Amino acid sequence: MRLRNNPDAINILKAHPEHVIVEPSAYKGRWHEVFQNDHPIHIEIGMGKGDFIIESAKRYPEINFIGIEMFSTVLLKAYNKRKDLDLPNLMFVKEDAANLLEDFEENEIDRIYLNFSDPWPKKRHEKRRLTYESFLQEYKHILKPHEHLIFKTDNRKLFEYSIVSFTRFNCHIHDVCLDLHNSEGYEDNIQTEYERKFSPFGPIYRIDISFHKNKPIHIKNERGES
Repeated sequence: MRLRNNPDAINILKAHPEHVIVEPSAYKGRWHEVFQNDHPIHIEIGMGKGDFIIESAKRYPEINFIGIEMFSTVLLKAYNKRKDLDLPNLMFVKEDAANLLEDFEENEIDRIYLNFSDPWPKKRHEKRRLTYESFLQEYKHILKPHEHLIFKTDNRKLFEYSIVSFTRFNCHIHDVCLDLHNSEGYEDNIQTEYERKFSPFGPIYRIDISFHKNKPIHIKNERGES
């Protein structure tokens, strides 16, 4: 169910810059200064209410985590969950995924998580899908060489679309899991709030990729021609 918009959310978030950054472009290339260390930086794009990124920060204090969410009302829900927690390795950012190149320098990020992104099922909305080519270009730019992007979804059509998109983009596909919660080797999986709620109704799909930094990109047309 969609959250009712809270008109005060953005002002509340702005009042807590120790936990939430609303103008992230000011820190491009300087995110290690925000955390005051040189630890790896992992980002979750479209973090929702924050369960995944908060639990990740708890489990892995040696990693810096940035949760990115564009909707102020949703971000406020996440902020309320973490505001009393001692997590110096966690920062929230209010931002649209389309602006990542304005916020992060080339090779600045060590891992990207895409968890249960909006599938945008209508063909005319294809360019809004977070595994569309234009977004992959952004991820490739900000990720360090050989580092990974982890994608999870319960939407079969988005899963299939993403496999094709990753392949056309010449990504290195390290692992594909067709039923995350019933497969061995994924015991460290951290669930999102959405994942806990909807996983009983069908399988969770997971894809682990990296980008070939120096490999040319060949996009095929509908006839399979380069």
